[in-house]
Amino acid sequence: MSTTTALTKRTKSPFRYDIVGSFLRPEALKTAREKFTAGEITRDELTAVEDQAIIELIKQEEAAGLKAVTDGEFRRSWWHLDFFWGLNGVSFKKSSHGYFFHGEETRQETASVSGKITGENHPFVEAFKFTQAHVSEGIQVKQTIPAPAQLLVELLNPENIAAAREVYPKREELFADVAAAYHQVILDLYAAGARTIQLDDCTWGMLVSKTSEKFINSFGEGEADSLDDLKKLYLEINNAAIADLPADLTINTHICRGNYHSTWAAAGGYDSVATPLFDQENVQAYYLEYDSERAGGFEPLKAVGPNKYVVLGLLTSKDGKLEDRQTIIDRIHEAAQYVPLDHLCLSTQCGFASTEEGNILTEADQWAKIALVKSIAEEVWG
Repeated sequence: MSTTTALTKRTKSPFRYDIVGSFLRPEALKTAREKFTAGEITRDELTAVEDQAIIELIKQEEAAGLKAVTDGEFRRSWWHLDFFWGLNGVSFKKSSHGYFFHGEETRQETASVSGKITGENHPFVEAFKFTQAHVSEGIQVKQTIPAPAQLLVELLNPENIAAAREVYPKREELFADVAAAYHQVILDLYAAGARTIQLDDCTWGMLVSKTSEKFINSFGEGEADSLDDLKKLYLEINNAAIADLPADLTINTHICRGNYHSTWAAAGGYDSVATPLFDQENVQAYYLEYDSERAGGFEPLKAVGPNKYVVLGLLTSKDGKLEDRQTIIDRIHEAAQYVPLDHLCLSTQCGFASTEEGNILTEADQWAKIALVKSIAEEVWG
């Protein structure tokens, strides 16, 4: 595919140099969360520490040249569960085991159906308003939330499926309420000023690793009989949640294979999910992991729709070692054989702290990665 066409300047997400969303929690915030958990400080006192940490982070993001910033997910413990718990009808639950990563197991927490699921008054809306109020003029705020398919996987895992069936004996009603709840939250975020929302999604990453075969067996009789059924289900619920939204609202997605304490959960290229993910999911851009051989090659990108963008996650957020500059540039041009260079951008493969534990690198390493992303992008795209 030719890459000789003129390159345009990006004025909305995704930007040529970009981030996925989460940042390492500063020590003051970690300490405050520990004290809150121990009952030593109040919720208001914790919020005050969060507020200050987010204001300082925004200043650092802007100083780094980022055009779309986040709150670093500083008010969350998890990238996904905190959002789920904020929905009406979804509750915290202690699980019998954590999520399994390569050589590590996470804390034992999950989310379970406790009533009819709706999206009114989600706490993330007020959190967005705070971030929006503290950015400089011309800087955009990107709101990250877990994808609807991710919630479905959580609610229908073996430990939670009985509770889901008690409230929703018909699966179609559950799917409809999940999509409607997400739609409500997204519209509320839009009303608060959000113009870029990113759906973080590990479901496709698990599909490529074949680990979803276990999910098929536990998903419930008649729910999903094959990987193709799961692909169809994930696509339908994600698209239903983002249907009929305002034209000036950008919906992007980040496809992940797991990011916990510098470990990973899944491996496999995008080949088996390129269709329907890249050609039928109604998002504007895909933030894709491409920092290791576990992600496979670029050929599946030929399925990406003509008006969509791909943000190449070529630099790892899992360690502080800086990548070789020319190697990254060469890989960008390799990817441009399948997606026009003008429709490509650059970022790290994931955030720096998908959970409050964070990856194993320093804050200085974190900002050095972002500086390298920016420098390379400026050389490639001007």
